[in-house]
Order: sequence, then structure tokens, then C-alpha cells
Amino acid sequence: MTVAGCTAAPDPAGPPNVPNVTVRAALDGQWTWQRQAAPLELGVTHTQDSLDPEEPAEARRRGSDILADNSAVWQNHHLMGFGTLNPEPSSGEYDWESLDKRMQLTEDTGGRTVLTLCCAPDWMKGGEPGNTGWSQLEENPRPEHFGDFAALAALATQRYPQIERVLVWNELKGFYSQEDNRWDYESYTDLYNQVYSAVKAVRPEVQVGGPYVVLSSLDPGTPDSSDVSGAWGVADRRALDVVDHWLQNNIGADFLAVDASTSTRQETTPVRPDVGAQKYADLTTWLRQRTDLPIWWAEFYPNVPAGEKGGPSSQASAAATLAAVAAYAEAGAAAALLWGPQGHSLEFSALWTDSTEPDGGQPTPLTRAWQWLVPRLAEGDVEIGRKETQPLLAFRDTEGQALIVSLTGADVAVAAAVEPIPAWGISINSTSS
Repeated sequence: MTVAGCTAAPDPAGPPNVPNVTVRAALDGQWTWQRQAAPLELGVTHTQDSLDPEEPAEARRRGSDILADNSAVWQNHHLMGFGTLNPEPSSGEYDWESLDKRMQLTEDTGGRTVLTLCCAPDWMKGGEPGNTGWSQLEENPRPEHFGDFAALAALATQRYPQIERVLVWNELKGFYSQEDNRWDYESYTDLYNQVYSAVKAVRPEVQVGGPYVVLSSLDPGTPDSSDVSGAWGVADRRALDVVDHWLQNNIGADFLAVDASTSTRQETTPVRPDVGAQKYADLTTWLRQRTDLPIWWAEFYPNVPAGEKGGPSSQASAAATLAAVAAYAEAGAAAALLWGPQGHSLEFSALWTDSTEPDGGQPTPLTRAWQWLVPRLAEGDVEIGRKETQPLLAFRDTEGQALIVSLTGADVAVAAAVEPIPAWGISINSTSS
């Protein structure tokens, strides 16, 4: 077997080279391979800053080029907030300018469009018409305004014919009952059903999904634990109850959406990215046991092990993200959306550096690997490999190319007299016999 074109994942400062002989040695030995269970469509959710027109032109161009180059099957925007302004400041008075710009970004970069139907104008939450209190963004609309929100959702879906999917609300924001120590899934499902009916009435071909609940995990023995557990912790029963209620009481759905991080509510982080990523596989399996609906991970946050620094420029975060993608592919998830593809302050991966800065829009450690995976996983022909004796993960396609990921912060020695794979190293290799 010969190996060519092997480098570590891109880094703004330039990646180190991984010698071909090292990669050949890594691919030898005992590997377990599993073909992905179903096509997996990767995408992004644009947030507060994301290639907006006022950003420095060259930085924006660089970022746009990355986005357009196999970085997303789907691009997701919010109806209000996370980069878009209030679309209906007063009842019947509309302002679509900011959402128009975001929709144009997706058109310009060749993506398919998702709209998250969140959040709600202030007057639907008891505020004054004409005012927008951004500190109240995460409040839910009042029940007497569920119909008004559904009408706004339908209007937005009509305005943008490129919308193919809609997510109803976001993480059940505002729907938690402290008094009852549980989510008010009855009220959320009422809102969902009204939005579903309104959207389908005007555009029946648009696919609608929910409940978009955070599948939190807990340390073992914590109150509210469920019977779904793993080395990553225990799933929070209250979140699973949301899924069960919604499945039993929605009037229709085209897909099921959830999200999660890999750390627990007690801030216990996984000892290795693949241990944390197993949560995504286990919960995807749990969901698939309850429904035939496609499973969408609307957000996912793979935490790095204790002692490692996460963030858009972090090799550890890039490796953790790829471990999560492997888990989705193995378990049969239909889609996964990366939150915030533009560099940000969160301790998770992005696809380009902050393009509000003149030197921004540069690739990150995740970029090249993510772009390699997007079209291949969407086709459904990728195999996921795990080396039995070392912390190495791999993806390979039907044409003999492979993506290899180190899942440890230490160098991995793969053979005598051969340079090791560097900590959190990511390599893309073309192979032929």
C-alpha cells in the first residue's frame, strides 16, 4: 500500500507533516471497521457573527470560500436572535432585513436551508410592542400568543421558498418549570402542534421537527437519573420524558431533533473523546428504538478531557468533534449541525477563524477533515475504524482514502523506528494497493 498527500489537519499557523511511513504503520495492525448505518448529513448553525456584510472583505471572502467548499449540506438560521433581529417588533409590522441577509449567505454558498423557529417577539411574551429586550430572548411566548407565533412561522416559511426544514423552538427555552422540577412538555407540544399546522397549511412540503430538547447527562447516583447510562454518565430522565411525551402527542413530525454536550451537569468531562462521544451513539440508539423518524442532532458539544484547552483553534476540540461525528455515523443519525462555524469564544470547534478580524476567515484544525467527511458521509459509504490497541480513530471511503484521528494528548508510537503520530493529530491520506 502506498500513501500520499498526508498532512495533519489545517491549523492557522500551518500544520506539521506526518510522514507517510508513520501513517502506513498506523493503518497496520488490528482494526475493527463498521460501515455507517445510514447517510449522515453534516451542516452548520450560523450564530451572532457569521460572514456578515460589514465584516472585513478579505476575511469574509476567505470564510465564505471555506463554507462553500463542502463545509455544509445544511445551513441553519434562527427566526430571531443568534444573528437576526426581531422580525415582528409589533403585531403586523415586519422587519426581515437581517434574515434576508442570512438567507442570501446560504444561497451564495450553495447550502440547503433550515430555519429554527425561535425566538419570539417581545409582545408575544408580555412585553411592550415595538420594544426588543434582548436579555429576554430566551423566554417562551405566552400560550395566548402561540397562534401568533405560529402565524409568524408560516409567514417566514412562505417568504423564503428555499427553506426545506424547520426546527420548532430551541432547547425548550422558557419551558422549564422550577416548581415541578421538569420540562413543561405539554405547553411546548401545544406550541409545536400549532406551528406544525400553520407551516404545513402554507407549505406542506416543508419538513417540520422537534422537540429540540437538551439530552443532559448526570453523574451516576444523581437525582433525576434515568436507566440510560454509559461510561459518559447517566441520561437525565426529565429530558427523556420530553421526547416520550412529544412522540405520543404531536400531530405530525418529519424528523426528531435533540442536542447535548458530553460533560455532565456536575461538569465531569470524559477521560477521552471517544468515551464522551459514545453518549451520542447510545442516545441515538435509544431514540431509534422509539421512532422511525430521522434523528437530527441540532447542536452537539464534545467536551475535551480535563487539562486540555478547547476552542476553535484547539486540536483536541477538532479530534473530539470527529469522534462525535463517528458516533453519529455508527448509530444511524440522519444529520448533525455544528453550532457556530465562525470562530467564537466557546470552547468548541469552528470551521474558520473570526472573520470580524482583518486576518480572520482562516481554516481551523477541524476544517479540512470536516470538508473531507461532508460529501462522503452524505453518500453513506464511509467505514469507521477503531484500532484495538491504540487510541486511534479512522474513516475510510470506497476509493481508498482515509482520515485518521488521534484521540489522545500524547504522541502515539505506532512502530519501532517510526515517528509517532502527534497528540490529537489528524491526517487525510490517499491510499492505493
